[in-house]
Amino acid sequence: QVQLVESGGGLVQPGGSLRLSCAASGRTFTNTAMGWFRQAPGREREFVAAIRWSGSTDYADSVKGRFTISRDNTKNTLYLQMNSLKPEDTAVYYCAERANPNYGGSRYANDYDYWGQGTQVTVSS
Repeated sequence: QVQLVESGGGLVQPGGSLRLSCAASGRTFTNTAMGWFRQAPGREREFVAAIRWSGSTDYADSVKGRFTISRDNTKNTLYLQMNSLKPEDTAVYYCAERANPNYGGSRYANDYDYWGQGTQVTVSS
């Protein structure tokens, strides 16, 4: 059974940085697409970034230039480096994986088959 476990969240001041990790177990994720989503209180879950097995990436406009998604297939781990954080980045961040290796990254949450439990990121002074 696939398990995704996020870590690295916390409280940071505006302008600061955090790196989120998502450790995958249960099977290797070398050839599948993965993504990061976030959900703030009272708002729908929204796309943040996605990465294909090949390494190609996609970002939401709101985080482009500030966030970087990457993966280490030898460690079965997905990362999200977040720089220049803003209060509006405050949310619970989730990693997700698509089960079918033929599919690339997607901006739609419904396209993902496996989800982590989420990690809280709070940006506040």
